Amino acid sequence: MVGRALIRDKARKLPTGAGVYRMIDQHGDVMYVGKARNLKARVSSYASGKAHTNRVTRMIGRVHDLIVVTTDTESQALLMEAQLIKRYMPPYNVLLRDDKSFPYILIRTDHRWPQLKKHRGAQNIKGHYFGPFASAGAVNSTLNTLQRAFLLRSCSDGVFNARTRPCLLHQIKRCSAPCVDRVGPEDYQSLVDDARQFLTGKSQRIQRVLSEQMAAASEALEFERAAAIRDRIKALASIQGHQGVTAGDVEDADVIAAYEQGGHTCVQVFFLRAGQNWGNRAYFPKHDSSQSLEEVLEAFIGQFYDSRPAPATILLSHDFAERPLMEEALSLRSPVKISLLVPKRGDKARMVALAQRNAKDALALRMAESASQQQVLTELANIFDLDGPPKRIEAYDNSHISGTDAIGAMIVAGPDGYIKNSYRKFNIRNADLTPGDDYGMMREVLTRRFGRLVKEDPERSRGQWPDLVLIDGGAGQLSAAEAVLAELGIEDLPIVAIAKGPDRNAGRERFFMPGREPFTLDPRGAVMYYLQRLRDEVHRFAIGTHRAKRAGNMSKSQLDEVPGIGPSRKKALLAHFGSARAVAGAALEDLEAADGISKAVARRIHDYFHAER
Repeated sequence: MVGRALIRDKARKLPTGAGVYRMIDQHGDVMYVGKARNLKARVSSYASGKAHTNRVTRMIGRVHDLIVVTTDTESQALLMEAQLIKRYMPPYNVLLRDDKSFPYILIRTDHRWPQLKKHRGAQNIKGHYFGPFASAGAVNSTLNTLQRAFLLRSCSDGVFNARTRPCLLHQIKRCSAPCVDRVGPEDYQSLVDDARQFLTGKSQRIQRVLSEQMAAASEALEFERAAAIRDRIKALASIQGHQGVTAGDVEDADVIAAYEQGGHTCVQVFFLRAGQNWGNRAYFPKHDSSQSLEEVLEAFIGQFYDSRPAPATILLSHDFAERPLMEEALSLRSPVKISLLVPKRGDKARMVALAQRNAKDALALRMAESASQQQVLTELANIFDLDGPPKRIEAYDNSHISGTDAIGAMIVAGPDGYIKNSYRKFNIRNADLTPGDDYGMMREVLTRRFGRLVKEDPERSRGQWPDLVLIDGGAGQLSAAEAVLAELGIEDLPIVAIAKGPDRNAGRERFFMPGREPFTLDPRGAVMYYLQRLRDEVHRFAIGTHRAKRAGNMSKSQLDEVPGIGPSRKKALLAHFGSARAVAGAALEDLEAADGISKAVARRIHDYFHAER
């Protein structure tokens, strides 16, 4: 039983309360996530066969299962819907693909001398957080100015504790040098308090106090101190002079404006905190062209605030039917009541209009870039004899040092750019490979990648098969790749090897394809630039992954392999003997003398390192 018949059968058994439902296809993948005030009525509507768009009709025909979760209220269902959409990324939902966390400014309070720093991720460090900022660049710019204005340290605790004389930041008047007692604890805490007040919107008071201090220093003929205070005032003014978007009575708010053209939508988000503009970011949610702008905006808001704190005020460019429900749902997760407003006049409407104009401009640029990208992909298809412009390109590379810590890397690109959530790394497992055997590593990577595809998606219906495979190398790598695909029974997958040019000159690369003589491309052509970017990206990803693996291995100790030795005992042993090598060579009596090491544990350690002797 599939499709409408399955939905009708499932709907009979559903409760009439609120909840979330998931529609599952034949492969077990989630196609759509929806929420309902009345599950039975909402799911039954899919079986009626009336007033459905072609898109929804296609989805209904593919339904092989239906999973339901009940909730106490509709607002809880709305929150759960957003969570499940972000987890499963169903193709029939509006999808917010960019889910990168926003950076914050943190003033740490877990140290006698608080540190000013950029922070991203879980807020589990004791201190005061200010944000979010739209980008790392916006944070860095603000941090540089705050350092000039408040002279707080930015160095790590290790660097701070090791200083014996002031660093360069003190010399260029960006730090008060508490590390070498150039400022007292009370005066430094006063700087910390000023920074906090400024970041919470009390900038005018701070500037007034500084102006009074500058005047007093000048009257006392302390001209050097007066000049230092003057520089701090100028730094504060530079922050306030570049806000771009402000509103008289709005301290903390997000401004969210959407613009649609040709079935594509851009959502622009401006962040206002403490009366200051802390940057903006454009989003391009993925959705069906038949969905209205209001539907897209509603889905965007639910997903956007799923893992981010919402400010008390959110200004919107468009209204939607379930705005009160969205307010209620967001307020459940916030210590304050959340208000979604659609202003029609005044400063708030002016801010929304500015954000919407930015959304329009960003969408126009995106569509122009997409048109150029489509032209490049069309030309690439002609050069490599593809059936059409590729929708998914996979590029592969290996990285190692003399065969150690070997990894393989895969990146994915499509018409909209890199698909980073599809990137994959492969730890080379074959212990029989000769160190540095690039052909063998490539065989292992491709065998694991395409062997899994053959097993999980033999019909190639899930969008995970590439239209083009690029590998770094020449004829040898191409032969290795061809052998792998032949063993797996894959005969129709376009594959291209890209060999570096003479002296590794960019633009003189040679291309190898099955059944064709090696060839080159126009070194200044758009396709060559595009392929170079793909090659550089996979190389960057491979090198970065390899370095991370090598760093992790370097931090490991022989003691990590000893059964029953956890972090505490490892720390005690290293404190007693100084190194893992010394522990390995220690006598049984010496091991027993270490703190926290019993005779039984000492015997276990001794036997582990001396068993073969």
